[in-house]
Amino acid sequence: MSDDFAIECRGLAKKFRTYSRQEGLWGSVRALFRREYRDVAALAPFDLEVRRGEIVGLLGANGAGKTTCMKMLAGIIVPTAGEARVGGHIPERRENAFKRKIALVMGQKAQLWWDLPAIDSYRLLKEIYEIPETEFRARLDQLAGLLQVSKLLGIQIRRLSLGERMKMEIIACLLHRPEVVLLDEPTIGLDINAQETIREFFRQYQRDFGATILLTSHYMADVEALCPRVVLLVEGAKRYDGPIRVLADRLGHKKRLTLRFDREMPRGNDGLFAGLDPEWKSANEVELSVPRERLKELCARFLRELPVQDFQTSEVPFEKVVGSIMENPDLLT
Repeated sequence: MSDDFAIECRGLAKKFRTYSRQEGLWGSVRALFRREYRDVAALAPFDLEVRRGEIVGLLGANGAGKTTCMKMLAGIIVPTAGEARVGGHIPERRENAFKRKIALVMGQKAQLWWDLPAIDSYRLLKEIYEIPETEFRARLDQLAGLLQVSKLLGIQIRRLSLGERMKMEIIACLLHRPEVVLLDEPTIGLDINAQETIREFFRQYQRDFGATILLTSHYMADVEALCPRVVLLVEGAKRYDGPIRVLADRLGHKKRLTLRFDREMPRGNDGLFAGLDPEWKSANEVELSVPRERLKELCARFLRELPVQDFQTSEVPFEKVVGSIMENPDLLT
C-alpha cells in the first residue's frame, strides 16, 4: 500500500448474519430450539483509494453500505473480507496512533455530555489527546470562530439548537487535528443556513490543514459544494468512481425547460409534451425534460404554437441524476 493514499481498501466487504423466524407464538417457540440463519451482504468486495488532502463523496441510497463502510474505516466494525488502511494503519486494530489521526463525525450520534457545557467536554478531550494548553486554546478559538459559536461554549448542550449542537460536535471531533475526517451525514436535519455554514467550514478546514475528507450525505448540495470526486454504491457494490461532473454529464444528456404561459392551460396540451416528462408547477407553468439535441427545435415549436409568456432552461439537478441511477443502475453500463 502506498504512502500517497490516506485511505486504501482492497476487497473490503462486510456480511451480517441474521436469523428469521415464522410469525406467531409457534414461530417464537420453534426459534428457541432451531434458528434459521442467513447472511446479508452490507458491502460487496470494495476497492477504494483516496489521496492525501482529497475530498471524496460516498453516495448511495439507504442500505447501500455507506455507513457500514465508514464504520469499517473508523475501526468500529471488523470487515468480513479484504483489508483497509487509513493513515497507514489497519483500522480494526484501533491503535492509539490511529485514533489520533482520524475523526468520525456522525450527524445522528452525539459524544458531548448533554447536561454539561461544551467547554467542559472539550477540556476532557484535551486531556485524552494530550493537547498542550496553548495549542488547545488556539485550536478551540479558531474552530469556534469559524463555526460562529464562540459565545455558546459555556452553555449546556441540551439548551442549544440542533444546528448549534452539531457545530459543537464537529469541534469535538477536530480538536486533535485529525489527518482523515469521515463525515457521515453531517448536515442531516439542519436548516439551510446551518448546512451552508458547515459546508463553508469544511471547505476552509480542508484548505487550511490539508485534511483528507470522505463524506456521505443525502443532501446533494453538500456533495456538489465539497466533492470534486464521487463514489457511487448501489446495493452494496461500487458502480461509479470518478469526477462528479463526468457522472452528471454522462447521464445529464437532457435539459430542464420551464415554460410559463400568459393564461391557464388545459391539461389536454400534454399531447404536445409527449415523452418530455411534463411536471406542472401550476395551471400556467410546466417543466419539461428535453434532449439537448432537440432543445432548439422544441423551443421554436412551443413559442410558435403555445401562448408562452416566458421560458427558462437549466441543467438537470445532480440530485435527479443520482436518483435516476438508484432507480435504474443499468444506466451506468
